[in-house]
Amino acid sequence: QVQLVESGGGLVQAGGSLRLSCVASGIIFSIYRMGWYRQAPGKQRELVAVITSGGTTNYADSVKGRFTASRDNAKNTVYLQMNSLKPEDTAVYYCNADRITTRGGRDVYWGQGTQVTVSS
Repeated sequence: QVQLVESGGGLVQAGGSLRLSCVASGIIFSIYRMGWYRQAPGKQRELVAVITSGGTTNYADSVKGRFTASRDNAKNTVYLQMNSLKPEDTAVYYCNADRITTRGGRDVYWGQGTQVTVSS
């Protein structure tokens, strides 16, 4: 059974920092591309950051220079360090695991989400 469990969300003032963690189980973590997505009320889920199995990262323009994704394959954990938080960063943040299978399909898994609220 695959599980992605996020933690680290909470309430923070604008300009503050949070670090989200996502622990994966039931998958070979190291071969998955890991992503962080967020969904604000009334909006579609959007990509925040991805980190490939090789450690390459990509970020949404809105978070570049403020957020940093990292992974620890020994701990089956992906992190999202969020600095200089803004009220518009308020959302539920979801962890995602994604890979292309050897047969050309995709395995995609999602966590349950963790709420991040940034007050002004």
